[in-house]
Amino acid sequence: MTRFSPFEHSLWYATAPAAPTTHPLASQVDADVCVVGAGYTGLTTALELARQGVSVAVLEAQEAGFGGSGRNAGHCTPTFTHYSLPELRRMLGEPWAERLIARQTQANQRVSAMIERYDIQCEWRQNGYIQAAAYPSAIREIEKKVREYNAVGAGTRVVDAREAERITGSPRFYGGWFHPAGGHLNPLGYARGLARAVLEEGGAVYTGSAVKRVEKQGGRWRVATDRGAVLADKVIFATGAYTVDGWPRLEQSFKIMRVFVAATQPLSAGERRAILPQNTTIHDGRGDIYVYKYNAEGRIVASMFPMGRRGRDLPHTHRVMSDRLKWLHPQINPSLRWDYLWFGELDMQQRTIPRLYELAPGVVALTGLSGRGVPTGSMLGGILAEWALGTAENELALRMERLHRAPFWMSFGPRLTLRYYRGRDWLRSKMQRAALPPHA
Repeated sequence: MTRFSPFEHSLWYATAPAAPTTHPLASQVDADVCVVGAGYTGLTTALELARQGVSVAVLEAQEAGFGGSGRNAGHCTPTFTHYSLPELRRMLGEPWAERLIARQTQANQRVSAMIERYDIQCEWRQNGYIQAAAYPSAIREIEKKVREYNAVGAGTRVVDAREAERITGSPRFYGGWFHPAGGHLNPLGYARGLARAVLEEGGAVYTGSAVKRVEKQGGRWRVATDRGAVLADKVIFATGAYTVDGWPRLEQSFKIMRVFVAATQPLSAGERRAILPQNTTIHDGRGDIYVYKYNAEGRIVASMFPMGRRGRDLPHTHRVMSDRLKWLHPQINPSLRWDYLWFGELDMQQRTIPRLYELAPGVVALTGLSGRGVPTGSMLGGILAEWALGTAENELALRMERLHRAPFWMSFGPRLTLRYYRGRDWLRSKMQRAALPPHA
């Protein structure tokens, strides 16, 4: 079995524009707000605050985009996963549900606006997203999604098998859900661009500055690193799955789930005319998720979750990825290869909805993005900025909670759910005489 490094073969690190020049914190500085974590959530929070004249300092243990913000697959889909909108309303209650639904379903507008305003070079393409129907009965679920999302202004539509093939180039789908706001980008390029924007707006970003402790000093908070400290009125933790130290038990508020992303060699011009000809993002419609799209070089970038040998054994992982893609697109070159493969980690919550915690008066944390990275992280910055600016708790789009430990079964529950979905899809495909992909 061939083992491989989780991060050294990232396409994004090979192709993203250089990060802005930053340095570790080496003294004590003052700020109105200290943000811990330079991923999408922390950076968009800092950007929003800096634009409004708030003094803000960002502390990052590694570099901007080091965590999930720089490791994800680059898909940007402003939807919720796992739960329907009616289920969210029942689970969250009002007015919280409608507020969060509005933020999430409009999140790509926020992403697009920031990219345009700050000229962020991140391969942004907004050509739509298709969640495919992998078997005939899936169309009924898609029709429900269209009604639910269109009721809140999303403008999505059902596509039949012919249109799905025209958009995707795959003959394997029975139709699909087309979301015109869907997009994709180079996620590390986006994170680095956000960091540059924070600096342009007068904010401070200190990299290589891991937070060791937060303690009260007078009426303010002292956020200490090895070589310096930020003295701030308010503190925001936005470290997600890469939370280490900083605040007691914060890392216990979620459970880690790994995901891997791989990128092929650049496809030929002829292949690109036949495969994903409209440069959309594709979800193949199975619970054992396979999502893919192009990068700017014409490489297909695809993501899956580890399962069994997949994600541990490199040749087996490449074979599974290739077999699925060749099945979806028989016209692809048989000599397909994967030039890059890397891992990221997700901070999973039972409800797959981000959680906003009050750690102490003037100190909050937000964790549990559960894999909804680019649009979700980007819109959460607006919520955290509103809190920092003094918006009342009962007017925020997330309910403020007390910190609590994620249930123990979340360590294995999401993986068991994936296996359940895999078995469900196999049974439905068999019963409906739909073709099954390899390794299904």
